[in-house]
Amino acid sequence: MNAARQFRHAARAAAQDAEIAGILRFNIATYDAAVALGRGRFLDWREARRRAEAIKRDAIAQLDRYLEEFERRIIARGAAVHWAPDAAAAREIILEIARRHNVRRVVKSKSMVSEEIHLREALEQAGMATLETDLGEYIVQLRNEPPYHIVTPAMHLRREHIAGLFHQKLGTPADETSPEALVRAARREMRQRFVAADLGITGANFLIADHGLVAITENEGNARLCASLPPVQVVLTGIEKLLPRLADLALFWPLLATAGTGQPITCYNSLLGGPRRGGEPDGPRELHIVLLDNGRSRVLADAAQRELLHCIRCGACLNACPVFQTIGGHAYATTYPGPIGAALTPLLRGPAYDHLAYATSLCGACAEACPVGIEIHHQLLRDRAQAAAARRRPWSERLEIRALAWAAAKPRRFERAGRLARRLLRLRPQAIDGTRLDPLRPWTRYRQAPEPPPQSFRAWWRQRNSPPAPNSMAAEPPS
Repeated sequence: MNAARQFRHAARAAAQDAEIAGILRFNIATYDAAVALGRGRFLDWREARRRAEAIKRDAIAQLDRYLEEFERRIIARGAAVHWAPDAAAAREIILEIARRHNVRRVVKSKSMVSEEIHLREALEQAGMATLETDLGEYIVQLRNEPPYHIVTPAMHLRREHIAGLFHQKLGTPADETSPEALVRAARREMRQRFVAADLGITGANFLIADHGLVAITENEGNARLCASLPPVQVVLTGIEKLLPRLADLALFWPLLATAGTGQPITCYNSLLGGPRRGGEPDGPRELHIVLLDNGRSRVLADAAQRELLHCIRCGACLNACPVFQTIGGHAYATTYPGPIGAALTPLLRGPAYDHLAYATSLCGACAEACPVGIEIHHQLLRDRAQAAAARRRPWSERLEIRALAWAAAKPRRFERAGRLARRLLRLRPQAIDGTRLDPLRPWTRYRQAPEPPPQSFRAWWRQRNSPPAPNSMAAEPPS
């Protein structure tokens, strides 16, 4: 089954799932209330967005210079920087580091880039036990599922679902559903794994060019443990995560927290500048930075779509999108669901995902929610145009277009063709409605076909404006 057909089936099934719909409504309503409160803490939210957009625009416009500056400064403090042109290269770089250190146990914090390259699966296939340490990621790992949402991977689950999962996988009491007890159970499983890990893997929220720092923001402290306890650490990140200056974090940390969860700032914010130095009590002995391209340079080269690289992965556009609210995250079957994923995935993964450009109402709610002002709906409209230009129409559709062009060439011919079409449509049996035998299937696959009118507009107009018959009496105006 191709990606487009898979998406249609999954979206239809998800849209009919009343339980998931209720969970999404509740979680997104809670998120909306928190974000509304968070925006009120800014003196001027729109001005903050405008400044953030300007900073990201500068960072992406001069990405080559800022990347080289970041590399130079962090190497000077003892880190190693690796450039990965694609997903396969990134996996091989990390596997080579792991093999060199005889790694058997890996702890990993939440990273959408690692989901993009399927890193955990590669590590496990190489015989390395890999634990997701973000609670939401840990839950979906136990369920053998991908993340449902960029920020909240287990958004689609109720507390009872998680309690049943933990009872089955971790042996917790069947009737234990309190969040505190469930978190304690997860913590017990993770703590020893942190201490015993040979390799820690994190993502990066931002890369700071002028100081050569990796900035990580989180709420659970697990990323900090991944970065400080194992002897070797790998930071895997996309090349677009650059910020020019350390001072930019004063805006971007609270902006990301507010747009992502409604918080003033997340609970843990870390800056990593290199491996452990002499006399320091903790931190990795080796720090490796893997900078992933994987199609981002192609996006960068397209001036019209370059702004998609401004994304800071806050997830705000997902929560605002009526399509995401209807079908959820798994229906997209991509690393990045929602509007930003629909716009970005075809550019990163090719035309097999062009159908995602149509998974939108083009209402603009995503652009209004975006904290860095990406006009996502305009990008989706552009993706639609490109997909339509590249797509070869089916023979039946090409035949219909040629027949319509032939009929429309002359008014009388067009009118006769319309008259014939109306007669045929009245003979069309209802039993074939929406099936492959239906000539109107491009329409009836998604909606009911309208009844054909009894006469054409031209015939109606002639009848309405024809002069009265000689013996008819004209109606008198009212007195």
